[in-house]
Amino acid sequence: MTNTQRVSIDKQHPAPYKALMAFAMEVEKSATAAGLDPLLVELVKIRASQVNGCAFCLRMHTLDALKKGENPDRIAVLPGWEETGYFSETDRAALRLTEAITRISDGHVSDEDYNAAATALTADQISAVSWLATLMNAFNRVATTSRYHVAG
Repeated sequence: MTNTQRVSIDKQHPAPYKALMAFAMEVEKSATAAGLDPLLVELVKIRASQVNGCAFCLRMHTLDALKKGENPDRIAVLPGWEETGYFSETDRAALRLTEAITRISDGHVSDEDYNAAATALTADQISAVSWLATLMNAFNRVATTSRYHVAG
């Protein structure tokens, strides 16, 4: 954590942030239309935020997931999703794709990761998860660059 005062980029240039919020609404509609479980949508948001280390988004989407009825145990083991029996094949495919998109600097989304997603997700669901991951990566960067405050 730094004591350096940061520019809150959402307030400094509100028009792009407003556009990002409108984008978020469209992404949510796409996820619903693709038939993604609302709990999985929140898990995708949480997992991208975990990978990016965005405390603000982690808190927000963990609370959202709990309000929607997510099992706290699933949230607790989310960083180790591959090691548990808590997640369905659909969940696993979405989480794997989310991680690949979020860790794009590690070498892009591999054919292996994409094909694994395609075994459990429809084309609409692959697209929706991809947009969710893209959206969360954008929000994570806004929050971490601006150092959104997370009270303790």
